[in-house]
Amino acid sequence: MKNVKIRVQVPASTANLGPGFDCLGMALDLYAWIDMKPAEQTVIQLYGEQMKQVAADKSNLIYKAAQMVFQEAGAHCPELEIAAYSDIPLTRGLGSSASAIIGAMTAANQLLEAPLPEDKLFQMASAMEKHPDNVGASLFGGIIVAFWDGVLAKHIRLEPLDRLEVLVVIPEFHLATEKARNILPEEVSMKDAVFNVGHSSLLAAALAEGRYDLIPYAMKDVLHQPYRASLIPGMAKILEQAGQYGALGTALSGAGPTLLTLVDSQSTRKPELEQFLISTLKEENLKASTLWLKPAKQGVRAWVCEANEPPLYEINQSANI
Repeated sequence: MKNVKIRVQVPASTANLGPGFDCLGMALDLYAWIDMKPAEQTVIQLYGEQMKQVAADKSNLIYKAAQMVFQEAGAHCPELEIAAYSDIPLTRGLGSSASAIIGAMTAANQLLEAPLPEDKLFQMASAMEKHPDNVGASLFGGIIVAFWDGVLAKHIRLEPLDRLEVLVVIPEFHLATEKARNILPEEVSMKDAVFNVGHSSLLAAALAEGRYDLIPYAMKDVLHQPYRASLIPGMAKILEQAGQYGALGTALSGAGPTLLTLVDSQSTRKPELEQFLISTLKEENLKASTLWLKPAKQGVRAWVCEANEPPLYEINQSANI
């Protein structure tokens, strides 16, 4: 095992993109960073507003994911010195747990001089997260079309459209993924299943071919968003009307409560769309913030952290690292 500090940068992600429930994901240029090195005693340091509620002991997701890599590689499970900083909001549907898993597994693998191939990390992360869309996006970057059948994960990566932008509106409340999943029905009709198969297939093809004209039709969903709308005031109105304000398509980001719109970067209606999102949630007495993001074409990256690199608490979203 290398006696060095490994630093990783890992992007946020959005999952589902409407109809692609648990099978479509996209990396976003919002990041988390993790430093990891062997230690005599485990110490976990967490920085940034997003990390205030995260455990700083061995129950930490980063520590647990790293240990899975050591065990899989047949290596001694060491004590670790871990530092983490994130600009990715927790429990808001932007892949914070997936970024932690992918970042931790990548750092641990690099400490061992990368005995596990990238696909093995994908398999392990999909099994840990229970779906492949967020972890695949954070690992590979771009847009991911994938499945995980409980044993095996497979994926195809699509290159994001150059003119594609993502405007997210983030309500100031947390929505646990478990709560968002428990509200879904255990069975759906054949009609609804066929509807989503057709729409998710068309969406993947539209994203691959750059067919902006098809995105508004392809992002329709009947499997999860109609049920989850009851948990997020204003969501139904945003899904129904955002297209009238310049959005190409609109969806709940992952399990929510964040809502995302896909936007043509050359659109002149971006301020109008942003105001619509904010005002709609304000009508429901919900405070919210917005972020303009781009699809992240590169997934997680790792390097040996040199002595002259800044500590994580000095890193911010615009840092050039």
